[in-house]
Amino acid sequence: MMGRRIWDISQPLHPGLPVWPGDTQFAQAKTWQMSESLPVNVSALTMSTHSGAHADAPLHYSEGGADIASVDLAAYLGECMVIDARRAAHLIESSDLPEDVGADRVLFRTFEVFPRDNWKADTTAIAPETVNRLAGQGVKLIGIDGPSIDPQESKDMSAHKAVLKHDIRVLEGLVLDDVPEGRYELIALPLPIVGGDASPVRAILRDLP
Repeated sequence: MMGRRIWDISQPLHPGLPVWPGDTQFAQAKTWQMSESLPVNVSALTMSTHSGAHADAPLHYSEGGADIASVDLAAYLGECMVIDARRAAHLIESSDLPEDVGADRVLFRTFEVFPRDNWKADTTAIAPETVNRLAGQGVKLIGIDGPSIDPQESKDMSAHKAVLKHDIRVLEGLVLDDVPEGRYELIALPLPIVGGDASPVRAILRDLP
């Protein structure tokens, strides 16, 4: 019996990883190096909680919101729908959605090719009305390959306010280049960082059984 195919939709974390302008650059330093007197390698990481593929906590966009260690993990694993939104303009509008997504989790592909080596400021974000419609269909997690569900220049964070209103979880920075539109199992668990406004995730999609 053949195993179910896995798509790794995470960004590799490495020095030079593109980050939100002004945010912490990823760095890795060796603190212990294997030698005759030392049997192991150990390193220290410096990074933003929003490095690579990551899960936003409500605390990221609400002063009294839950931290990433407190959110229910159920939203981060289960059946999802990948939607090809490359034809959308600046925002993914409600009209860009299928009639019924038919899944509790929705991931949007917006890039022709994910910008692995450079920061792209002008990305496709999500209209708050789209979030409202998805919430009405029972969606509890929204993901996107861009760095944010809101435009980079946004000051009102309207999409984030909409997911806060409906208690929807958010994944950002996914890599969906090789994933055909359709239904999958999503597994993208955040680390339990106490007081964390977000957490990097190792996000994968798996063929449904």
